Amino acid sequence: MVTSTRKPPAANDFDRWLAGRQVQWTPEQTVVVRHAYSLSTLRGQAVADLLADLRMEHEVIAAALLYEALAEGRLTSRFIEENFSPAIARLVEGVGKLAVIGAFHQQGGNVQTQLENLRKMLLAMAQDIRMVLIRLAIRLHEMRNLGVLPADEQRRVAQETLDIFAPLANRLGIGQIKWELEDLSLRYLEPATYQQLARALDERRADRERYIATVVDQLQAELHKIGIQATVSGRAKHIYSIWRKMQRKQLPFEHIFDVRAVRIIVPSKADCYAALGVVHALWNHIRAEFDDYIAKPKGNGYQSLHTAVVGPEGKTLEVQIRTQAMHQGAELGVAAHWRYKEGGGTRNGASERQVAWLRQMLEWNEEASDADDFLDRCKADAFQDRVYVVTPKGTIVELSQGATPLDFAYHIHTEVGHRCRGAKVNGHIVPLTYELKNGEQVDVLTAKNGMPSRDWLSPHLGYLKTARALGKVRQWFKQQDQEKNIAAGRAALEREFQRLAVDSKQINLQQIAEKLNFAKLDELFAALGHGDITTGQVVAKVQGLILPPPPETLRIAHKPPGEESSGEIRIRGVGRLLTQLGRCCKPVPFEPIIGYITRGRGVTIHRQDCANLLDLANRHRERLIEVEWGEEAATYPVDIQMDAYDRPGLLRDITSVLVNEKVNVLASNTLTDKETGMARMVLTLEIADLGQLSRMLDKIAQLPNIVAVRRRSQGTGKRKKASGTPPTG
Repeated sequence: MVTSTRKPPAANDFDRWLAGRQVQWTPEQTVVVRHAYSLSTLRGQAVADLLADLRMEHEVIAAALLYEALAEGRLTSRFIEENFSPAIARLVEGVGKLAVIGAFHQQGGNVQTQLENLRKMLLAMAQDIRMVLIRLAIRLHEMRNLGVLPADEQRRVAQETLDIFAPLANRLGIGQIKWELEDLSLRYLEPATYQQLARALDERRADRERYIATVVDQLQAELHKIGIQATVSGRAKHIYSIWRKMQRKQLPFEHIFDVRAVRIIVPSKADCYAALGVVHALWNHIRAEFDDYIAKPKGNGYQSLHTAVVGPEGKTLEVQIRTQAMHQGAELGVAAHWRYKEGGGTRNGASERQVAWLRQMLEWNEEASDADDFLDRCKADAFQDRVYVVTPKGTIVELSQGATPLDFAYHIHTEVGHRCRGAKVNGHIVPLTYELKNGEQVDVLTAKNGMPSRDWLSPHLGYLKTARALGKVRQWFKQQDQEKNIAAGRAALEREFQRLAVDSKQINLQQIAEKLNFAKLDELFAALGHGDITTGQVVAKVQGLILPPPPETLRIAHKPPGEESSGEIRIRGVGRLLTQLGRCCKPVPFEPIIGYITRGRGVTIHRQDCANLLDLANRHRERLIEVEWGEEAATYPVDIQMDAYDRPGLLRDITSVLVNEKVNVLASNTLTDKETGMARMVLTLEIADLGQLSRMLDKIAQLPNIVAVRRRSQGTGKRKKASGTPPTG
């Protein structure tokens, strides 16, 4: 990416370089690094500088110095192993494998090749996390020199950095690298915004520094009074974090609290809370801006107290309070823990959790049904925030943010997940779709002989969010009897067609199977049966399955303003005509349709299985014309029918689902039987396609007291006289 220049270092170059580094190497280790330095490139030396700032051990520095030489072919792995050590050789080779770390981020390309590259990356990361640190340092050096590349390449690399490398640095707790990667990415992705914020910060620099100096003096004096030996300093605010906060909270630059910020570093955890008391005693704090990351650390191990106060002169001020060890962990993350390796020390729990997370990603590979599934899991899960919950015995469990009690059950044990029938959170019964939050205690309720439900695989219903749990459920259904899976899949698809009032006889199911990459129809049914695909995916293909176009087509003219439009429709054999959708059957894209030429009202569009149309065809077959949906259809009216036991708030809950799905209600009719308490509601809705209709019916069916919900078949739309009893339709 950035051209690396080979320059034979002068004899005293290394001594000058070493004099500027804060390292604690033995004479033997220094000799190793000196030798690597003599074989290095300018780029290798720059990367080594970054790693030395992280205070990495001599093996990591040597590997960074030698990486370019190996990549350029000037050195071999055998040479490095023989002249340095096997450990350094493995590090250098691992960094080379990590060169593909952004490959799966690109769209298109050979999926199998991307998969193999990603496996190599994960394998290298799980073997020795120091390889990841070297790769992050290389990317930071590339970002610092990104200006030499063409503009398109700058944006591509910056976006890849923001999507992959900065989140990875954050996941490993290396704030020192994360912040700079984010700022540099913003500089190339949003240059105008970046320059505007940089100027705004620079214009206030003198006033801000004067203000911070006053605050620092005041805090140090107050802390000294109560006997706390603290280091108080102004804290640099990073441009990207300011921009993100402005975007997230929809605030102008002037209203961002932590542009003025100080950091207090104290000897112990108890001193952190004592210092917090001093800060809150001096100034009024802003309650919504307080976070205790000491009691509840972030997922990457970060610990600190954050508070915002109305400081001197009535200006908002952010204050961070932490110990020296917490500060070191925040800046260096996992890198801080590897320094103890040579001295025989052990890594701490946070570091071990990072390595365990990386190894867990490898385990998903064994559960993935295909390459796309594995790639999707890594994209979705590898860089998500985490949530930490507690078992009844006090064990902390780490899950992806958004995980449910059912995800938790599968994390505990596969059988616990299969037999899960309910859950308690903090002692209260919650739905299995409940989104877990940090610090909650989760207790799983199981049945003696339970088994998974196919509903758990539906993305619309929200039972499972983590790839691991979804894989376990799919695997369970795969292991069941194949004939049962085929029968279950066929029945599930038929139920979905009936619910959507789609005539399966009008659909070429074999063609749909081929579109979903199944050679045989039974393979499609089996995949539905054991949960590899959902009925929603099949419906999406049904809606896109258009009958073969006629050889000559013309577009129908739009209706005058104020009249109902059916969207864009093409017809054959006539000139420009007005169109309207049949109110009896209300066809939806992309169902099989046919046109009927009326007297004076243009062409009425019916579904091919419409009963009214069949009657008209017997009497006026000459008026039927072939029509098909255009490429862009707007929204279409559809009748749905719901049967439910009446209760307060039922209509409100149904309306909430419609609002969330952005579905407009054109008409409604509700009848309630006072004796049985049963209510029947018929709603006319505007929908875009069958996929949206399927999602909406799924969500309504999950509401309490709903007995049945389906699309109303044509012929049931004629309303009966109100008699206090719901129509049987």
